Amino acid sequence: MTVRRSYVLGGVAAVAVLAAVLFAVVPGALPRRPAAVTLDLPRVPWEGGPAYYGRFPVAAARGWTDPSFFPIGVWYESVLAEKDVLADKEAGINLYVELTGDSDLKLVDKHGMSAMTTRPLPGSGPETVGWVIADEADMFPRPGNARWDGRFAGAGDPCVPPKGEGCGFTAMRTQKDKLPKGDGRMYYANFGKGVGMWWSDKDNSQFVNGYTDLVSADMYWYTDAGICVEAKTILKFPDNECPRAAGYGWLMDKQRRLDAMDGKLQPVYNFVEVGWPFSDRNRTGLRAVEPEQVKGAVMSSIIHEARGILYFNHSFGGPCVSHHALREPCYRPVRAAVTEVNRQIKQLAPVLNTQSYAYDFGEGLETMLKGQGGSFYVFAMIERGSEPGSRSLTLPAELAGTAEVEVLFENRTIPVEHGRFTDTFASEHGYHIYRISQSR
Repeated sequence: MTVRRSYVLGGVAAVAVLAAVLFAVVPGALPRRPAAVTLDLPRVPWEGGPAYYGRFPVAAARGWTDPSFFPIGVWYESVLAEKDVLADKEAGINLYVELTGDSDLKLVDKHGMSAMTTRPLPGSGPETVGWVIADEADMFPRPGNARWDGRFAGAGDPCVPPKGEGCGFTAMRTQKDKLPKGDGRMYYANFGKGVGMWWSDKDNSQFVNGYTDLVSADMYWYTDAGICVEAKTILKFPDNECPRAAGYGWLMDKQRRLDAMDGKLQPVYNFVEVGWPFSDRNRTGLRAVEPEQVKGAVMSSIIHEARGILYFNHSFGGPCVSHHALREPCYRPVRAAVTEVNRQIKQLAPVLNTQSYAYDFGEGLETMLKGQGGSFYVFAMIERGSEPGSRSLTLPAELAGTAEVEVLFENRTIPVEHGRFTDTFASEHGYHIYRISQSR
């Protein structure tokens, strides 16, 4: 009788009464929602994710504290017309790191983009979230506190006296002192092979930790004709470990280790080249980066905890010299690859903006494990020097009962057997992203 009467009740009330009766009559008839899986694993140290930017009011007001925002920038562009910013935005760019002096900041603002510049540009406002202290001050003047004469790379020894103590620290201090202070914006600097390979940890820590709220480095493993010789000589990389996409991840590890030396953490970004960044003059063995290599370099950086990706957008050599490679028809295949990996990053930003777990999935792999929204995500590539081929990934104990994993962006699933699954990595720059859902 009670059950029949419940059918004449309307909407939610009817469902509620019927559910209560069924559960009372047939214990266990209603499925219980499974408890959320938690992993008993240590966490990778981090600076706090998007919450870090909350200490900078201009960046926070621009949306940098939003978990769905992940910085994807381009180096030293110009925005002269609306078509420029629209082209960049279409490729997944949301940040300009340095802009030409004639750029229209109102267009940058209008389209919700952010900028960091070496000085306040005409018309700058809420779009300018940070100040660029210097680029590669670890390379052109060398570490040290000697007097700096104000010259930059390519203009001779800028330290006084020449060929004496370096003046890189002086250059960093001098440049930072020229910038606005206390205006709610971040200070950023980029470094190069000095921090990456040449100098001591003590000197590199001074560069990385002495001046900035946000830091990056560039070493172009795919296009620098001399980098593998240096890596073999200085870093003792075997021949089969260079050039590789994993080199970009290696640089991330180096930056993060240096950043942690002062006991404080800041977001660390990584550069990836998209064109032909070196001049042909007096150099042999130069080439452009391939589209799939760009994607692999980006993902290696992400796997090694990059909090942002920056693209070097200039081609100084090759058949298509340009300062706007991602806008050029001759780099259309690279632009397509950049757009694709940026789309993946944007879609997974809420995942990427969580603190990673520290976990080893198996031999011959470089991986990152994150959890978000009731699912777990595994980002995987082969390790530096490892040959492409099949790899077996062993899941954490709490996920060992999973029936299958979903391979994102590939429209396939892989069965899990005895807590492990196997997949193929066809190239050194190939990657896979797996989702493990509680319902699977």
